[in-house]
Amino acid sequence: MTDPREIVGPLNGLEVPRYAGLTTFARLPRREDVADFDVAIVGVPFDSGVTYRPGARFGPAHIRQSSRLLRPYNPSLGVEPFRFQQVVDAGDIACNPFDILEAIDQIETGSLALMDRGQGLVTLGGDHTIALPLLRAMKKVHGPVALVHFDAHLDTWPTYFGAPYTHGTPFRRASEEGLFVPAKSAHVGIRGSLYGTRDLSDDGELGFQMFNCLEVDRVGVPAIIERLRDQVGDLPTYLSIDVDVLDPAFAPGTGTPESAGLSSRELMALVRGFSGANIVGGDVVEVSPTYDHAEITGIVAANLVYEYVSLFEAARAR
Repeated sequence: MTDPREIVGPLNGLEVPRYAGLTTFARLPRREDVADFDVAIVGVPFDSGVTYRPGARFGPAHIRQSSRLLRPYNPSLGVEPFRFQQVVDAGDIACNPFDILEAIDQIETGSLALMDRGQGLVTLGGDHTIALPLLRAMKKVHGPVALVHFDAHLDTWPTYFGAPYTHGTPFRRASEEGLFVPAKSAHVGIRGSLYGTRDLSDDGELGFQMFNCLEVDRVGVPAIIERLRDQVGDLPTYLSIDVDVLDPAFAPGTGTPESAGLSSRELMALVRGFSGANIVGGDVVEVSPTYDHAEITGIVAANLVYEYVSLFEAARAR
């Protein structure tokens, strides 16, 4: 890891007002401002795979704007995520909004370039289509990962209107390509209506363990954390958060909202439950600022990204 004396941290909120200065995530240095880095935060402003409300292409900028209040000490995990590891904002991966296949290739190439030494990667979406190329890149660096997918929806449907690559299909394609270890992977927060019972049976054949919102209510967050940690073990683990896993009261700014979701407190606790796990990457997707107000969704998304960065520091320090 980088020598702590060489770390370039975020702008000091006691010296530069939070509404001034860099527009990077948490006002961190840009990739080009430092010689090397340990963790990169990158945006993917792409939403050509959505099936209902558009707008997640503006998610990365909204999450960055909503991150200005973040501070350098995380008391929940007892770590200083920007002090001993060099964290940078690597800007956005530009991808073709009119050609999904080309965009997928561009996302994979762009993310691989940020992991050439196995650095941690946190991605700001964009719609959930981007999880497929991110998992392709993760496999090339780490091998098949344990995948923990937080979402209201399964995202394992075979197709929409004959299109194989949408925000509802990434984990079906990922399963077909062997990008994750089925027995070590899980859905969390699933709820809402389905097209039929086959949705569940088809998903079950892919090997995911499912912890739906009813299960969270029944056994509680600590028990879910324990079961998830047992599930992933010591495998390299990738966390993928569709912000619609949250109830719309906590995240109205998303494309396919579903009622009766997790609270922001529950989701934060679940993510923090991976402290000490072998986390190699994560994403926060489907933030659509057009439907947000008072930065409610942007703020929770920014804090989830902060927790990801803190998990990398917790793993480094163990």
